[in-house]
Amino acid sequence: MLCEPIPIESRPAHAPAPGLRQAEALAAEELLAQAFAHWGSGLVLCTALQAEGIVLLDLCRRIFPAVRVITLDTGRLPEATHAFLSEVERFFGLRIETYFPDADELRRLADRQGGNGFRAARQERELCCHVRKVRPWQAVLQGRYGPAPAAWISGLRREQSPERRHTPKLQPDPQAEGVWKLAPLADWNAAQVEAYTRARNLPRHPYYQLGYAGIGCEPCTRALAPGESERDGRWWWERGSKECGLHLEARPERDIRLEDLLETRGRARVR
Repeated sequence: MLCEPIPIESRPAHAPAPGLRQAEALAAEELLAQAFAHWGSGLVLCTALQAEGIVLLDLCRRIFPAVRVITLDTGRLPEATHAFLSEVERFFGLRIETYFPDADELRRLADRQGGNGFRAARQERELCCHVRKVRPWQAVLQGRYGPAPAAWISGLRREQSPERRHTPKLQPDPQAEGVWKLAPLADWNAAQVEAYTRARNLPRHPYYQLGYAGIGCEPCTRALAPGESERDGRWWWERGSKECGLHLEARPERDIRLEDLLETRGRARVR
């Protein structure tokens, strides 16, 4: 099903249409078709180029060829990911918008942490993720790099971790007022992602052949050991929740006071 682009100025209100209220009962393609019919070009895809994101990109392009596709370059991605980004662009015949952390915030982060000081404590790792991923994404949602999205698509799946097992297919973004968040593959398992990838002959990040189940920053991602779950290769030195911050609820106890944590002038680096 193809949807014609809806001009930004005539886009429907941000609130979902009545049909989308039954999102949990809709298959991924049906949900995306209804979402694009409602939000048009106000619905964007955010992808880290993992298998789920490539599946979603293929689905979106089949439904709404003009879909806006965005990725975040944290400054610590492996070179293989940069090469894969170019491969994906060639395969789909599109340009993926790439956004980066603020240069001044990166300088202040390096002044505080040094090279890999994010391993000193969970708060330090969350700060690094906040500067490199959350802040750039907030800028996108605020409209600093083009029209502010009304809604966005993520590749979250409930099977990936205990923290994600209750992921809804559609919800208000807990961190961005007025913005909606979709997870069309929430009820898919890894086998379904693999089957779709093979059936459509989609490009695949080369790290999957090395035993990776998730792909992120080079120093924070490794291949899985036998018996480990999908998210165990991310921030493997930590226990508990394996999230960068993009998918956390906006709770006061989790808020990172960026200005305070980055106020490092005259203070020793975290080792």
